[in-house]
Amino acid sequence: MNIPRATIDRVGRQLARRERSCVDLVQAHVAQIEQFDGELRAWVAVERETALEQAEALDCEIAAGKCRGPLHGIPLGIKDIIDVAAWDTRAGSRVLCRRAERDAGVVDRLRRAGVVLLGKTVTTEFACFDPPPTRNPWNAEHTPGGSSSGSAVAVATGMCTAALGSQTGGSITRPASYCGVAGLKPTIGRVSTRGVVPVSHTLDHVGVIARSVADLGAVYNAIAGFDVDDPWSVDVPTDRYVPSAHTAETAPPRLGVIEGFFRDAADEAVRAVTDLAVERLREAGAHVDIVALPERFADVIAMHRRIMAAEAAACHRKSFPDRRDEYGEKVASLLDEGWATSSTDYAEALAHRQGLRRDLDRLSWPYDALVTPATTTTAPSTATTGDARFNAPWSYSGLPTVSMPCGLAEDGLPVALQLVGGAYSEPRLLGVGQWCESQLPLAPSPPQYGASE
Repeated sequence: MNIPRATIDRVGRQLARRERSCVDLVQAHVAQIEQFDGELRAWVAVERETALEQAEALDCEIAAGKCRGPLHGIPLGIKDIIDVAAWDTRAGSRVLCRRAERDAGVVDRLRRAGVVLLGKTVTTEFACFDPPPTRNPWNAEHTPGGSSSGSAVAVATGMCTAALGSQTGGSITRPASYCGVAGLKPTIGRVSTRGVVPVSHTLDHVGVIARSVADLGAVYNAIAGFDVDDPWSVDVPTDRYVPSAHTAETAPPRLGVIEGFFRDAADEAVRAVTDLAVERLREAGAHVDIVALPERFADVIAMHRRIMAAEAAACHRKSFPDRRDEYGEKVASLLDEGWATSSTDYAEALAHRQGLRRDLDRLSWPYDALVTPATTTTAPSTATTGDARFNAPWSYSGLPTVSMPCGLAEDGLPVALQLVGGAYSEPRLLGVGQWCESQLPLAPSPPQYGASE
């Protein structure tokens, strides 16, 4: 089996039929980590012994005729802002190191689904801006993106089958796009953030990075749902995503391609690849309209920053500014902005967001998905985690997004499409993503990090 390309569906069927064991699968991923993580630095900690113990127990369940579902025995990485009981959470920071007493809500759901927890993946400091030590497997001179840097690199190189990420601005979509894999940011409140180090309570989302849209959906089904212990969780019905076994028989979707800002801010290389991808979708039968953004959208980046800064300052009020010298420059600057934000300015941003959320949700109604490039450029230099302008509006509005690779630019780096749905439309959005993925060229793995058994 080619480990970097192995999907949850394929591996899950092999495990259920006892063609391979959960222990074998964990060992194969650990071998990838041992071979490549020294140079890529995707992991904060790899819990080999614990993972093997989990895998052995899950093999025993299969032998006894018990299978918990599609994720039974699947090895996942956990971003290091998400608590796992008895593991340290550092959040890429010198300020925080806590031994978790309890699993985060999302980890509890994964355990019940039969996932093997491999370890903690690298995050930028407090899931914010400062570049990580992690390297992009497509080109080490370019950023893997952030803040879910380690999760994206680990998935892209077969160190784990999928991984949890989080997004406050563009921290799932951007690294997934730069590393050539798929990303899901659910609707705000759809997935619990209990036990997750906060950046901004009303902007924080927990989501998934995986190698295919169907894999995103398999993990989404396990983690989505109301958490009574999370004050930010939303109690709405949670429909399951059902992957299509025959995408050729699926009715082509109605797509609204957003131009204006999303076209003007994209560079020529990204426009060329995404334009070709949209044309392929049109030729495959998709109904494609060009749509314009509402007037309120003009202020979205500034208002997103205002809310993020004010709420981040509130989250760090016990340690900042007294320990300012232990914070990175970019995080400290954000917190300074937050301390300087007036309650009037914060209230204005909240009101703007509520109006824009309604505008964008209404814009999405006639379509199965809205479409934009996932990033403004291919992965830039390691001095930055990249430009989040194409992602922050959807974190701000809380609408769900799915991103998927759609080709390589002339510089040999991946380019991705971003699909946006209406609130709580994840199953439909994932179905559209699976259809689109089936019409686009197969996303390659980073060539020097492939591995076969």
